[in-house]
Amino acid sequence: MKLLIRIIGLLYCCAAVTACNKTFDKLPVNELDVSNAYRNVDDANSAVMGIYGKFMGLADRYVILNELRGDLLEYTDNADEYLRQISTHSVTADNPYASPRPFYELIINCNDVLKNFTLMYQSKRLKEDEYNQRYSDIACLRSFLYLQLGIHYGDEVRYITDPLENVSALSDAGKFPKVPFNALLDSLINFTEAIPFKTQYTAQVSGTVGPVLNMTLDGIPTNTFFIQKKMLLGELYLWKGNYTKAATYYREVMEIGTPSGLSEGGLGLYKLAWGGANHYVTYYVVNNAPSLAYDDGWRMIFNRGYDASYGYEWLWALPYDSKFKPDNPLIQLFSPIGGKYLLKPSQAVVDNWHSQLQNPRFGVGTISYGQFTDAREPLSIRNLNGQPVVMKYLYNYIDYATNTALNPFTKNGKFYLFRQTQLHLHFAEAANRDGYYKLASAISDQGLGATFAPPVQSPAITDMTLWQNSLMLPAPYNFDARNSDNVPYFRGMWYRHIGVRRRVGLVPNVVSAGDSLISIENNIINEEALENAFEGTRWPDLLRIALRRNDPAFLADKVYAKLLKDNIPNAAAIREKLMQKNNWYLPFKL
Repeated sequence: MKLLIRIIGLLYCCAAVTACNKTFDKLPVNELDVSNAYRNVDDANSAVMGIYGKFMGLADRYVILNELRGDLLEYTDNADEYLRQISTHSVTADNPYASPRPFYELIINCNDVLKNFTLMYQSKRLKEDEYNQRYSDIACLRSFLYLQLGIHYGDEVRYITDPLENVSALSDAGKFPKVPFNALLDSLINFTEAIPFKTQYTAQVSGTVGPVLNMTLDGIPTNTFFIQKKMLLGELYLWKGNYTKAATYYREVMEIGTPSGLSEGGLGLYKLAWGGANHYVTYYVVNNAPSLAYDDGWRMIFNRGYDASYGYEWLWALPYDSKFKPDNPLIQLFSPIGGKYLLKPSQAVVDNWHSQLQNPRFGVGTISYGQFTDAREPLSIRNLNGQPVVMKYLYNYIDYATNTALNPFTKNGKFYLFRQTQLHLHFAEAANRDGYYKLASAISDQGLGATFAPPVQSPAITDMTLWQNSLMLPAPYNFDARNSDNVPYFRGMWYRHIGVRRRVGLVPNVVSAGDSLISIENNIINEEALENAFEGTRWPDLLRIALRRNDPAFLADKVYAKLLKDNIPNAAAIREKLMQKNNWYLPFKL
């Protein structure tokens, strides 16, 4: 409790909104007496924002553990021994990056907030809707933290939902025994399913600034600050192997805009659609690599302000503002300008991008397949002063045109957690495991309309009734992507779906005829590496597939290839180590 009150007292919430003083002007600037900490909905809001403020302090740990342990990120010559241990899977118990303690400190804060929210509701200091929304949000954030612990510590996790005085109390093995990862997933699913509110915070009404948390302050919308609850449930079920349930929750998120009908929001929001939000790879001259657009298209996903297009891509992202605490730790990790430049892209991910084949756009021009590689490579990384640099977290700090800091003392940026491509690729992963291979390929590759298109024949088929859709499949796999100006006229709600791979202009993936399930799954996981590199998805993807297939080599071979290409010593020995499942997890030491 004391720690949480300090967080609130120090206005951690200011890290999330530049104008928080307008909304939370009742917060004190020093420590509070516990009896005055939970008086009304404003105090409840302060507690929520305090939790998210501390969560933002975990961003560097989140990226390090989820990416450096995989095959897309490597340490630089500037890195200390502890970062090198993470990359080479030789972590010692004293490694500060590997400590579960920061996760548990925040979990204990969550437990305390949840307890006090319940007391506030019981004593009528919170209305039912206010309680349901705030309780459910912190509950889901805690489940997300536990999922992270399970991913990195396996069967060593202690699952505690009661308030504790401090983290040291967890050392009592009799009170808090280890929970196997599979059992932890069961507990998280049961708890998270039972929360009273599964959608996002209710929006601000009539432009007023009041007790709501979903608002716009100084041009910054807060709706993407908070965890997407149905997305989290989809993730939990995907890890558990309940693919239909996972896909059902993912589909519900995909359909958030659908009630708006055939509007830009209805057709585009979370539907990975062409249209108003230009997030596809763009060339100013068709099939001309030097004309790749840097000031528009896919790169702007990571350099966009808080306009409508930002909200079409990002489901969950938290902003850092240099005027407030906490500081942005990701500039320290990645930037050679104003940072320590500790991490860089691996040669393995660069080679993967270079191995992709561009698709001549719309049949225009004479460019052959394969002349260009995946444009996501120059849009994701750059060479600064002879050094390869991950740019996704730096575009709000380093000017892409000049390769210099916009302002060396203004280290703004964002903590990226979940966007629509991850949503679609995980839906495709679930659909594939449920046996809907063509649909999985459509979602992850060339899009629904293109994949379910009628065969090319003469005369051409003009009636789309039986085409451009998967309506013959059961929910949640039934999509209507029909698009026809002929009779009958169609505009299905998914007619703009473009597919993850087609959005960046690449040729379709090849599917092995002998084993489409594994082949498509490999394609999906590889597409996420190409699309979501460095965003905290890679180690979880490798681990989940290796566990599902009971195939250590799936994980070990990719880490080995990274280490080998980056000239890291003992790559073969590290591969052999990772062939044993017990070596996939970090030492658990509080």
